[in-house]
Amino acid sequence: MGLDHADDAAVYRITESIALIQTVDFFTPIVDDPYWFGQIAAANALSDVYAMGGVPKTAMNLVAFPLKDMDMSILREIIQGGLDKLKEAEVVLVGGHSVEDRELKYGLSVAGLVHPSRVLTNRDLEEGDALILTKPLGTGIINTAIKGGLASPEITTAVTELMAGLNRAAAEIMVDFPVHACTDVTGFGLLGHLAEMIVGSGLGLQIHAERIPLIEEVLTYAGMGLVPGGAYKNREFRECMVRFKPTVGRLIQDVLFDPQTSGGLLISVASDRAGELVERLRSSGVKTAQVIGSVVAGPEEKILVE
Repeated sequence: MGLDHADDAAVYRITESIALIQTVDFFTPIVDDPYWFGQIAAANALSDVYAMGGVPKTAMNLVAFPLKDMDMSILREIIQGGLDKLKEAEVVLVGGHSVEDRELKYGLSVAGLVHPSRVLTNRDLEEGDALILTKPLGTGIINTAIKGGLASPEITTAVTELMAGLNRAAAEIMVDFPVHACTDVTGFGLLGHLAEMIVGSGLGLQIHAERIPLIEEVLTYAGMGLVPGGAYKNREFRECMVRFKPTVGRLIQDVLFDPQTSGGLLISVASDRAGELVERLRSSGVKTAQVIGSVVAGPEEKILVE
């Protein structure tokens, strides 16, 4: 799997008990500190394996670096950040490739393993499932504020650490529960990834806006107009599938379309076990895990946000 439906990674069955997960992700810097950029890029790349129910095992660096414009010490810090995050995840760096480019880019290709019967896709929702989100939203908006010099040092530190955080704990915990589908929330924003989950499913989603965890002050920055262009593109692409109740204001709508970097897992789990899963997640350090909605019979391929 991997090409037919917009899954987070490709999966190739090797034997009856082993399947290989492959993914790749890289991007331009989203923070000024090169070490933290390396950590965030690594966490982001690893997340796709976690979202498929797998365990990442090996990784290879992907680097584009402007040799004529930047000192090599910057690259060394980026690579060190990525390496330290891989060590935290118990993933082995086995190589990589670099090119000279006018624009700095960094990321990784990652390989992981999963039992074929335990592969999670973003398409196997079941009616009545509860939807759990493990990280708060708003990184795109906050990063826009950081670039504009408007974010406080406290918020800057908090969002940097959030993006660098692994989804490992959430992935390890959810294997003990009847999880039917999973994805991670990244560039398409929460509503974009929810839309991917219900395309062709014959099901709909009901989302409770007041339950969605948000990064502190994100609505303030959104109210200042610090909404990235990607959020408007996400809205344009998927708003035909979304119905907002009048009580859901424009600012929170912008946050729900906000493109995320290294966002949390979005887990569809049997409703009778959702409370227990949230409790386990929170007790294991995933403090903002929250049930944000449910899978409903219809309207088909529609997301009701109330």
